[in-house]
Amino acid sequence: MAHNLTQKILAAHSTGPLPAAGEPIALRMDQALTQDATGTMAWLQFEALGVPRVKTDLAVSYVDHNTLQMGFRNPDDHRFLRTAAARFGAVFSPAGTGICHQLHLENFAKPGATLIGSDSHTPTAGGIGSFAMGAGGLSVALAMAGQPYVIPMPKVVRVTLTGSLQGWASAKDIILHLLGLLSVKGGVGKVFEYAGPGVATLTVPERATITNMGAELGATTSLFPSDEQARQFLAAQGRAGDWQALAADEGAAYDEEVTIDLNALQPLAAAPHMPDNVVTVASLAGLGVDQVAIGSCTNSSYADLAQAAAVMQGGQVAARVDASVNPGSKQVLAMLAQDGGLVTLLQSGMRVLECACGACIGMGASPVSQGVSVRTFNRNFEGRSGTKDANVYLVSPLTAAQVARQGQFTDPAGWGTPPAKVSLPATPPSIRHLFHFPSQEGSGVEITRGPNIVALEMFAPLGQTVEAKVVITLGDNITTDHIMPAGAEITALRSNLPAISEHVFGRVDAGFVARARAAGVGVIVAGENYGQGSSREHAALAPRHLGVRVVLAKSLARIHRANLVNFGIIPFTFVYAADYAKVAEGAMVKVNAQALVPGGEMLVEVQGAGQIAVKNDLSPDEWAVIRAGGFLNHVKTML
Repeated sequence: MAHNLTQKILAAHSTGPLPAAGEPIALRMDQALTQDATGTMAWLQFEALGVPRVKTDLAVSYVDHNTLQMGFRNPDDHRFLRTAAARFGAVFSPAGTGICHQLHLENFAKPGATLIGSDSHTPTAGGIGSFAMGAGGLSVALAMAGQPYVIPMPKVVRVTLTGSLQGWASAKDIILHLLGLLSVKGGVGKVFEYAGPGVATLTVPERATITNMGAELGATTSLFPSDEQARQFLAAQGRAGDWQALAADEGAAYDEEVTIDLNALQPLAAAPHMPDNVVTVASLAGLGVDQVAIGSCTNSSYADLAQAAAVMQGGQVAARVDASVNPGSKQVLAMLAQDGGLVTLLQSGMRVLECACGACIGMGASPVSQGVSVRTFNRNFEGRSGTKDANVYLVSPLTAAQVARQGQFTDPAGWGTPPAKVSLPATPPSIRHLFHFPSQEGSGVEITRGPNIVALEMFAPLGQTVEAKVVITLGDNITTDHIMPAGAEITALRSNLPAISEHVFGRVDAGFVARARAAGVGVIVAGENYGQGSSREHAALAPRHLGVRVVLAKSLARIHRANLVNFGIIPFTFVYAADYAKVAEGAMVKVNAQALVPGGEMLVEVQGAGQIAVKNDLSPDEWAVIRAGGFLNHVKTML
């Protein structure tokens, strides 16, 4: 029987036969990664499991988010992560070494391997043929402890690429086109598998841009085959032994198919405030720009920045524009220094910032009030930049550099001849010596904690009946940025649950925390695609700390739904979408937990509306987790 690439990798890692789409599949994880914004909590959770050593083939603890050292909190977390990695057998990547996804692609990702990461853009490694998924920190901790990671068996979408990119069109425009076609919820429960003659024209960094931003589709992951392009990339990185040929079988079946003619693509932009609000760059001609930011895990490769430098050659940043670049790794920065691109960027007036996430998560480089910011990033949610009233546009590095020079959007038809595509040097400078590799024995390592690292909270099991008050009602496409804002001050509190919980919905509804505390037990009501965006488990963990036990939405994003389960929150959806309007803030809701059947429907009592039909897609195991008060309680008992 012919198999697609997804089926091949999952079959090799499944604890049983491949199920039908939507049914649970338990997967063995080969690799795991964490980053500091989510990793401190993940390593605290791993420690609480009582497992002496990481059981995945590889685990890497990256520091790339909270690198701004304002006070003791972030440095203390970094010290904790370094000592925990040495104790439990993980590789440690210090602050400034680079962005986790760029570093993992360069140094560790393998074709055919499974990878789980506490960051929603972990699918970046799909550009090299890894089956890579973002997840909440507790899910990653459990995988590192040797537990299988359970997901619904995804549908597989074949994306056939024909032709080749022309003119100023780039890999970023491929994924922007797909987002405009399918929307930010068009990939929920699906894997996007790229095929067709156009695939061979794309380098691994270009493929990684596409798989990275596939997260904005809500996809489980995205995959490219491991072919000659992958072999050349790994060989250049000194990892030729990690390569293996991987592709779908001829005649393999797919659940859906999409075809993209690369010849027809033109430069695109995602307009405020969603990645699927896609328009042509030409249609924005004349719009003045205040800021340009080039970087992020989507577009910070050597190829990206070298092309941006080529556009800036002989010119400079327009007077009205503040422009910055975040290289994705110290390897990227070293290559730019060697080929002269770094000098070009500096002489053009661009600021070259640390090899870190930076502006993408509102960690510095925020735009001016009501400013127009053009970024090569993956998300343009309202307020994510650190400036609530800014208007953020997402574009490719080629487009960003053009905008920086001209101070405004212009029609690409007038840009002239684009720079040539850039490939890796035959022997890129290695930075592997900058990683801290663990010794064979770590039991004697003392884990060091600062005062901002607060002990884990253990939640009570679920009772037979849940009586709770609706503490907030929300619309569609509420992101984890809405629930738990990012930025320097708040992300520094990720290891302090009581402190960070004071900021839940802080930029949406300033009264939420007080209402939740007063209610004691709370219900969140939301529209479509609730919890889309980053994997930050604090968007579930902090509401749980405040007493939220039920989320009732029209639909839920995959990672956030899993995080709700992990912390003992029941994820319900409406059977009838019209009932959403019947549930008012302040209404009491009564759930008979004894009557809940995993995967079934039931009626709940809603004050002022009578009985409302709700459903769940829980497995029996997930329902056991919720009844236990969360996965940590459940698995500690099992282990």
